[in-house]
This record gives sequence, structure tokens and C-alpha cells, in this order.
Amino acid sequence: MIGRRSIVVALTVAVGVMALSAAVWQITVDAGRARLSRALADKLTVTGRAVLSEVERFRYLPGVLALDPRVTALIDRDGSPDRIEVANRFLTRLRDHAGADELYVLDADGTTLAASNWAEETSFVGRNYRFRSYFKDALAKGEGRFYAVGVTTGKPGYFLASRIATGSGALGVAVVKVDMAPLELAWSRAGERAGVADPAGVIFLTGHLPWKYRLLDPLPDQALANILEARQYDGVRLVATPPLTAGTPYGDEAEAVSDAGGDYLLRRRRIAPEGWQLFATASLAPVLSQARLAALLSTAGALLAAAVVLYLRQRRQIVRMTLDAHAALERRVAERTRELAREVEERRRAEAELRDAQEDLIQAAKLAALGRMSTAIVHEVSQPLAAMETTLASTALLADRGTPDDVKRTVGAARDLVRRMQRTVRHLKSFARRDRGGAGPVDPARAVEAAVELAQHRARDQGLEIAVDAAAVPAVLGHAVRLEQVVLNLLVNALDAVQAAAEPSVRVSLATADGTVSIAVLDNGSGVDEALRDRITEPFFTTKETGEGLGLGLAISRAIVEDLGGSLDFAGNPGGGSVFTVRLPAVGRIAAAETAAEAAE
Repeated sequence: MIGRRSIVVALTVAVGVMALSAAVWQITVDAGRARLSRALADKLTVTGRAVLSEVERFRYLPGVLALDPRVTALIDRDGSPDRIEVANRFLTRLRDHAGADELYVLDADGTTLAASNWAEETSFVGRNYRFRSYFKDALAKGEGRFYAVGVTTGKPGYFLASRIATGSGALGVAVVKVDMAPLELAWSRAGERAGVADPAGVIFLTGHLPWKYRLLDPLPDQALANILEARQYDGVRLVATPPLTAGTPYGDEAEAVSDAGGDYLLRRRRIAPEGWQLFATASLAPVLSQARLAALLSTAGALLAAAVVLYLRQRRQIVRMTLDAHAALERRVAERTRELAREVEERRRAEAELRDAQEDLIQAAKLAALGRMSTAIVHEVSQPLAAMETTLASTALLADRGTPDDVKRTVGAARDLVRRMQRTVRHLKSFARRDRGGAGPVDPARAVEAAVELAQHRARDQGLEIAVDAAAVPAVLGHAVRLEQVVLNLLVNALDAVQAAAEPSVRVSLATADGTVSIAVLDNGSGVDEALRDRITEPFFTTKETGEGLGLGLAISRAIVEDLGGSLDFAGNPGGGSVFTVRLPAVGRIAAAETAAEAAE
């Protein structure tokens, strides 16, 4: 009888230990997966910003090409060898300056008329791309976007296209090819098993090269037929390997993935406007290792507790009263010890998660700053580029007239614009690092004069002259080029605002009071809705039509002014329109005199 009872007790203990071990395993795995899922969600946010920043910095370029007279002349069938050569060389120079992979122009039939790689073996000139969806979308909708492997070069890229409409009614398409390989290389070097798939689920960007051109999900026959028709992944066997996901979801929008490298947890997210699927993965190996350790410890603890219980039961037959008292005390001590151990482990885990979160936030800040700097360079350099184009066009006319002195003068003006762009890029890099070194006394009147000179040609095109109410003002502490950028941004916004005015007027006034120098830009345009007053200096917020602005001018201007210890204010103009006022602390008339002496030298 005693033997059977011992067997029953042993079996009960064994079953209990196994159940406890399984429960601890499952709880630990679930907690680890939930933690990984949250980390992946944060990683998707950071990675999505990097992808969108890489794409959006070239979004303006096809529209600029569509407006260039050298391009529209080709679409109007003025295909003389001289015209074609001029367009080819223009596209090559623009490609090198903008940092795009390739630029080319297609006619209404999809045949390439001019391309930036016209002198290379893989030239696009003469090739027909009517089968590409970006060409069809651009003709039908005005713009098109498409990621594919190039059928001519075999090199993948992101294609941005805009429709070209000439005055004669002829149509064409301007295309910019963007190389996204640097982003993929950065992921690979960082060891990130993340990537981007197209709407059909084909992975075309990833930091883990064995996953490139692999499917996230099973590909329907119709989707495969569409991809083959568009030759989107020319030369790639999309169905050669099984899909990455096997339809094994785990809560909180996560999916389990089994690969040759082990088991992973995957999360994905749609990003606009292409409908791409951004995904990130994390290895489950640390979670499984932790679960095994927790199950082992729980099993050892359970067996130890069972042994103690059995031992105490035997001892209870001899000294029941004394053993009961000691058993109760030992149970309380053991429970308290386990509680303390759990508290210590939870505190260590919380500290580790806090450190990981801090590192993720630092990385996110770096990527956001990189995206903002890239967009700012495009925004600030585009205006001097336009001015330089006008200057060079004037140079050509003067050269035809045979006036070498005038040619020399306009070429010198073009070189000044190039130097200005170089200074702008250097100062934007310095601004991105929040570097305060190198600031010195700056004459506000000279900065206003330089900005007005740069914007005056556009003002004349609109039939007005920018008026300047010059006044003797002291110098301010800052950077001359940065202050010129601020004033130029405000002038451009004012010129945009007065386009529809019957009698447009833009005026700049300088004043000083209480040790502060103020620069006010006034216009009589339509003004800004009072409800939008608090949002007009937010990054990427604009009241202009789509495609006419990035929404960064006022945001960058405010950041520059605040970095110099000043402020940028907005108010309505009593006579209609808007008034933007820059206020900067003065450094005194002595500093202004020193600045004038240095300028004279």
C-alpha cells in the first residue's frame, strides 16, 4: 500500500513539474516576443523615415526637367543634332549636380530622345520604354513612380517621371532614375535584417542579401503576370525560392519567420505613396535561450521544493509539532527569496530595455537630421541654380553680340553664384551639426542687399521692384550667408504671395531699437489665414499648390534665426498681406565699424 502511494505521489510530482516547466517556457516566450515586437515597431518608424527621405529628395527633379526649354524643344520635334547634343550635355551636368543616377527624356511613343548617359555604352538614347508603368502613368496622370531593374543597364533603381506638355500640344515624359543602393549598403553594414517590398510582396531592398528579390508572401498568378509584362525585375526568377513568411502570425501584428539563419520575428508596415511594404526582423534565439533557462530553473526549483516537501513529510512522523513550525518558516523564507530574485531580475531587465530605447532614440535623431539636411540643401541651392541659368543664358546672348567685356562680367557673376552655393552648402553642414563656431559681426544692410540682388530678377518678371527702406543699423552677431538665406526665403515667399495682386508690392525695412536690429519683409498679397499662424513655420507645412514648395523655407529660417539668439515673427499687414520680422541682438556700433573696416580690406 505504501509503495503504490509513493508511486502516485512521484507521478503527481513529475506531472506538476512538467506542467510548471511548460507554463514558464510559454510565458517567457510570449513576453520575449512581445518585447521584440515593440522594438521592431520602433525600428520600422526610424527605417521608414530614412526610406521616405531618400525618395523625396528627388521628387522635384522631373518637374524641373519638364519646364526646361532645352527639353521642351526636343518634344516639339526640333530634333536637330545641335539641339540633341545641348540637351544631352545639360542632362549630364544636372545629373552630376543633383546626385541622381540617370536623367532622360522620352517622346509620346516612349522612345528616348536625350539622356545623361548618352556617351556611355549603356546609353538610353533611341531605346523605347513604353512598356514601363511610370511612362504610362506620367502620360495619363501627370506623374509616375516605379521601382524596377533597368532593362538596359541591369541596374535596379527608382524611377520618377513627369509629363511634359509644350505650347504646341506635343507630349513627352521626363524621367529621373534614383539609385537606392547606398541605403541598402548602410543596412547591410549595420547588420539590419530589414527591407522594403513592393505592393505585390517582392523584396527589392534589404540589408540581408539572401532575401533580395525573395517574396514576402505567396505571389498570385495575376500579380506575377503583371510583373513579367512590365519587365519590372528583368532577369530575376521570382518563384525560385519559397516566400519568406509562411502564414504563421503571432499577435500584435507580428509574424514568425523560419530561415536558414534561424527563427525570426517579423513586422511590416505600409508606407505611402507607393504602397511599399516596409519590414524589419529580429532573431528569436535570445528569447528561446532565455525561455530554456527559465524552464530549467523552474524545474530545478520545483524538484528541490518537492524533495524538501517529501523530506519534511517523513520527518513529520517523528517530530510533528517541531517540524511543522520549521516547515512554515522555511516556506516563508523560500517565498521571500524567490520574490527578491524576481524583483532583482525585473530591475535588471528594465535597465537593459531603457538602455536599448535610448540607443534607438539616438539613432532615430541621427537619421531624421540626415533627411532634413538633404532636403534643405536641395531647397536652398535651387534658387541660386535658377539665377545662374539665367546668367549663363545672358552670357550666350552677349557672346553672339561680340561684347567680350559684358561676357566677362556675366561669367564673373556666374562664378559668384557658384561660390555662393558652395558657401551655402558649407554653412548648411555647419548648421546641421549645431556648430556655433565662426560667428562674427555681420552688417544686416549688406545681407539684405545681397538677398534683394538675388531675388530682384524674379521680381522684375512679376512687374515690380523690391523696395528697401535702408537705415543705419548696428552689426549683429552671426553668419553673413545664413542671414542672406533667411532674408532670401522671406523675399521668395513674399513674391509668391503677391502673384495675384493687382498692384503687387514687396518692401524690406531695417530698424533698430533697444539693442535689437529688426529686418521686416512686407507684402500686399493674400496673407495667411489666422488659423494657420501657428503652423506656417512647421517643417513640410506649406500653403502653396502641390509641387510648388517643400514647406521647409520658414522652418529653416526660424531655426537659423533662433540659433543666432534671435526670433522670427509673423503678423498681418494693415494694408493687406503679411509681415515677417527677423529680430537679432546688436553687437554695438564699434563692432559694426570693425566689420566695415574688414570688408573694405
